[in-house]
Formats: sequence, C-alpha cells, structure tokens
Amino acid sequence: MTELKSDFVPMGEVSADERSRMAFGKAGVHRDDRYAVAVNADGEILLTPLVSIPRRELLVWDDEGIRAALVRGLEHSSKEETSEGGDFTRYADEEHAADDSTAPAETQS
Repeated sequence: MTELKSDFVPMGEVSADERSRMAFGKAGVHRDDRYAVAVNADGEILLTPLVSIPRRELLVWDDEGIRAALVRGLEHSSKEETSEGGDFTRYADEEHAADDSTAPAETQS
C-alpha cells in the first residue's frame, strides 16, 4: 500500500468485479448509503458520505426562520405543549395533493 494522506486509515484491499464494482463493506459502507465521488490526478478516489433530502424540504435548510420555527414546534411537541388544530382537509387540493409545495399559502387571522 502507498502512503496515505491526511487522517485516512488503511481498511484493506478490494478488487473490481467484471462490472467494475467494488464492495466497501469492510469500510463500514451499508446498503443504500450515498457518497460523492472525487478523483484526483493520481487516480486516488475520495468518497464523501452524503444525505439526500427532497427538494421540498430544502427550504428548511435555506431559511433560518423556518428552521427555528420547526425546532420550536418539535420542542413543544416533545413536551406535549401542543393543542388540537382541527380538521385541515378543507385546504386539500386534490390536483396538488401529492405535491404540497404547490399548495397556496394561506394564513388565518
């Protein structure tokens, strides 16, 4: 094995199969794990663990106010400090039921 850069730890050796696939189970990779793949000029491959989220949930990460409100709501819920909000089915739009990101934003005074 060659000298490793940074804080990498040797995990063994793998070989590509007939379809150029490699198993990384020894390195702690599990089924359906996702990785960004980078290759440098020396052919070294770097796998960086990723977590994918649906586009409709991206606004929580992009907007600090929404994220803070969500955290507050989860805290209230964990302390059972919530109240019944009633039936919201009247706001459901059958045409957009599967994609709630297109539902009109309504506020109540």
